[in-house]
Amino acid sequence: MKPDLLLIGPVTPRMQARLDAEFSVHRLPADPEAQGAVLAEHGAEIVAVCTGGGLGLPTPIMDQLPKLRVISSYGVGYDTIDADLAASRGIIVAHTPNVLNDDVATTAILLWLATSRKMVAYDTYLRAGRWEAEGYPPLTTSPQNRTVGIIGLGRIGQAIADRLPPFGATIVYHGRSKKDVPYRYYADLVEMARDCEVLICITPGGPETRHMVNAEVLKALGPQGILVNVARGSVVDESALVTALQDGTIAGAGLDVFEEEPKVPEALFSMENVTLQPHIASATVETRQAMGDLTCDNLSQFMKDGTVIAPVPECAHLSPKG
Repeated sequence: MKPDLLLIGPVTPRMQARLDAEFSVHRLPADPEAQGAVLAEHGAEIVAVCTGGGLGLPTPIMDQLPKLRVISSYGVGYDTIDADLAASRGIIVAHTPNVLNDDVATTAILLWLATSRKMVAYDTYLRAGRWEAEGYPPLTTSPQNRTVGIIGLGRIGQAIADRLPPFGATIVYHGRSKKDVPYRYYADLVEMARDCEVLICITPGGPETRHMVNAEVLKALGPQGILVNVARGSVVDESALVTALQDGTIAGAGLDVFEEEPKVPEALFSMENVTLQPHIASATVETRQAMGDLTCDNLSQFMKDGTVIAPVPECAHLSPKG
């Protein structure tokens, strides 16, 4: 008999075919009452969970899966899974790092450039007939020769840094610890923001980084500064950001993520100095297929030898081959 797997959220047809071939798949409904029925019937036999990074695995549901041994998450972020708790129970949490580095990094650069040069606002200006009626719009700001601060110099942060030299950028970074890289490290984020003209957020989400970009950081970034967030919406104090954009505390923002997705502060919609995207930094056909393949590969390898290809750091000791 196939092992039992709990599927949380949608998957591609390609992923569904692989999961069906290897597991007896039980989809978790969105309705809480229906969830209870599925867990009551199958929870005691579930050994694997396949989920999305934004959905994760709520701890109350994990508590109802006594035979659970592996959680494979579609995405690099896993702040919606209590990885420490899982590890303490001998449950390996896997994710999909590296395969999305390039597209997320490229999106971060695009958000910066589009905001600096007001690409979206001026596209709208032209389409509305204002170029013909009013003439050229105001000048924008060049992205060349700027000091760019990266918040979180992990795999994607480094991929962002690799794309900055053609712009003549001075690269600096902030994180939990100093790395062996040729960029200046700032232990104090406010100090770094004060020295930067662009801040790019790509640090993991979760309680430790919640609202780390706050009103004080935005004030330090200053009226010529641009904020880009391709991390998690929780990293930025969204209310403080809206205020900073409204009163000119900072020059603009390029945002792919928000605090209460898919809800976005309505105040942002009318701002010409803001570029907005619906959390699609990794959303290319090529990258999403690679993410789906790795999500399934993690599960397949676990069923073969008890290890995964890409364990999260908290679970690395449980999967030495990862």
